[in-house]
Amino acid sequence: MGDRGISVDHSSIDAWINKFSPQIEKLVRQRKKRTGKKWRMDETYVKVKGKWKYLYRAVDEYGHTIDFLLTAKRDAKAAIRFLKKAVKSNDIPNKIYIDKSGANKKAIEDFNEENDLEIEIKQSKYMNNIVEQDHRGIKRPSKHRQFYREFHAGHKKIRGIESVRMIYKGQVKGISSVGEFFRELIAA
Repeated sequence: MGDRGISVDHSSIDAWINKFSPQIEKLVRQRKKRTGKKWRMDETYVKVKGKWKYLYRAVDEYGHTIDFLLTAKRDAKAAIRFLKKAVKSNDIPNKIYIDKSGANKKAIEDFNEENDLEIEIKQSKYMNNIVEQDHRGIKRPSKHRQFYREFHAGHKKIRGIESVRMIYKGQVKGISSVGEFFRELIAA
C-alpha cells in the first residue's frame, strides 16, 4: 500500500485480518483442491499472551496444506481433535508420517480403532521434514511481534496466513494468484 502512496497503520491491518480471515478461509476451503493420500502431521509452538500454545498442522507429500488447529495443550486429546478436523475436510489418508510424538501416534491409533480403519503410521524423524519446513511459513510472519495478544485473535491471524499460503501453493481451484483471489472476493 505504501507503493501506492497510501499510509496505513499496523493496527488497521490487524483489524482487517481479524475481520476478514474467517471469510477468506471459508472461500479457500470451498475451492480447495484435493490433497494427497500420504500426510505429514506435526505440531509447532506459537506464543499467545507470552505463553506457548500448540499449532497442529498437516501437509501432504507435495507440501500442500491439509489442515491446522491452534490448541492450548499438546496431548492425545488435542491430536485426535486435529485429526478428526483434518479428515472431515479432506479424504482419509493411507499413511501418516509423524515424528516420535506419542500423542500423535495414540491419536491415529484411536482414530483407526474408532472408525475401523487401517491408516498406516510411519514414525520417522526425517520423513517429516516437509511439514517441519512448512512451519517456517507460519512462524515467520509472527516472528517480528514475538507473540499473539489473544488466543482467538491469534487463531484468526493464523487462519488468514494459512489461507493465503494455500493460494500461493496453488491449492485453490480457478485462482492463480493472491491478487486474483482478492479481486474476485471484492467483486462478489
